Amino acid sequence: RDGETVEETAILSPLAWAVEHRAEVEVVATTGTLLDALLVDIAAAITGDRTLGGAVEWVQPGAPSFDDAETEGAAAARAASVPVTLFFTVAGSPLA
Repeated sequence: RDGETVEETAILSPLAWAVEHRAEVEVVATTGTLLDALLVDIAAAITGDRTLGGAVEWVQPGAPSFDDAETEGAAAARAASVPVTLFFTVAGSPLA
């Protein structure tokens, strides 16, 4: 999910904005074991490259929240939502 901007801080001379943006990674799996494995893989991918290939200055995953995912006519599944905070700086305008 795209998420939302949590904080924008102006940095003067030259004008830039330090942005903290929170997004969600949602994962659904048929078993708890598979869900755990997917969450470990997500954490490894994030901690393996904290800049996401240079797209941000730092990314920080949070603790997942869990839920049962039920769809009519389908087997029960387990879902997790992982908050991910992105920190980056943009020049001139936070809309850039």
